[in-house]
Amino acid sequence: MRVEVLGGLERRRRWSQDDKARIVEETLAPGAKVTAVARRNGVAASLVFTWRRQARTSEQVAPSFAPVQIAATEAEETPKLLPAGDSRGRSVVASRIGLIEIDLGNRRRIRVDSHVDPEALARVLEVLERR
Repeated sequence: MRVEVLGGLERRRRWSQDDKARIVEETLAPGAKVTAVARRNGVAASLVFTWRRQARTSEQVAPSFAPVQIAATEAEETPKLLPAGDSRGRSVVASRIGLIEIDLGNRRRIRVDSHVDPEALARVLEVLERR
């Protein structure tokens, strides 16, 4: 057991950003318990929870590129058309050609095809960005 004697006027320990980040990282490991990590590092569990919350809120949410995988599909030579047309008079393609899936995180996902109205999609993304 290690004992740290604090002298002088200051009664609080100062934790470097590296120490805080290391301790928070430990709590994010699969199966890790915050109380056990806090005890092992000589920190109050409530302080570790505060550091975790601060780490979440301090992360700057900026648009960035994400890796994309294109799934191989069976390409048909000629797309099959359904007999009925949509409201704009276009034929509806049976197979979803040009399907784009946008993963917004937090279990939110948007799927659009090549017939999406760009202005409507822009409005939807703008609303979701504000949340």
